[in-house]
Amino acid sequence: MTTSLRLRAACVSIALFLAFVGIWHIATRGTGTVATMSPEYARLMGLTATQGKSAMPGPFDVGAKLWEHLKRPFYDNGPNDKGLGIQLGYSIARVGLGYFLAVMVAIPLGFLIGMSPLINKALDPFIQILKPISPLAWMPLALYTIKDSGLSAIFVIFICSVWPMLLNTAFGVAAVRKEWINVARTPPRCWSAAPASATSSGTSGIISRSPTSSSRFS
Repeated sequence: MTTSLRLRAACVSIALFLAFVGIWHIATRGTGTVATMSPEYARLMGLTATQGKSAMPGPFDVGAKLWEHLKRPFYDNGPNDKGLGIQLGYSIARVGLGYFLAVMVAIPLGFLIGMSPLINKALDPFIQILKPISPLAWMPLALYTIKDSGLSAIFVIFICSVWPMLLNTAFGVAAVRKEWINVARTPPRCWSAAPASATSSGTSGIISRSPTSSSRFS
């Protein structure tokens, strides 16, 4: 039953994808002759409008361009013309660096907020004001202030990552039972002394009960 349902769902997904590609292909076909337009408007719209072609590429054009990029993923023809592999490497490095900076800030601060009610109350207004700000709002501010696209992207990734990480860490630390924290604060030598004391008390109990047991059998 489950296998047949998955097979039917896969067939429906493939049919929907083919229908989408077909509609895409029909919608981006040439529109035929174009009415006469002013030179300024034609210069603005480009050759695709003046020649009766759609400005949006069709699925076959996209597939051909994608295959061209996949064949040469590491070419470098300048700062604005790099291969797909190089761009992917840059993106992963920026995401990793932004996430690492968020970890370095959010986890220690989250522990501090979760363990100290005073710090929690003191930082809560700032968190409530800054957390709802969209990353789309941070991006132009970062570009204007930092004036570097790479560092601005790392900053936006940092901002996106730090708030959920900070709040989840603080909530998890605050949910820890006080008894467990008190046990963790106990010096380690007390842990080693506990089994010894338990063993001695058990031995003394056996020794104290042994005369009565022997007298019962005598």
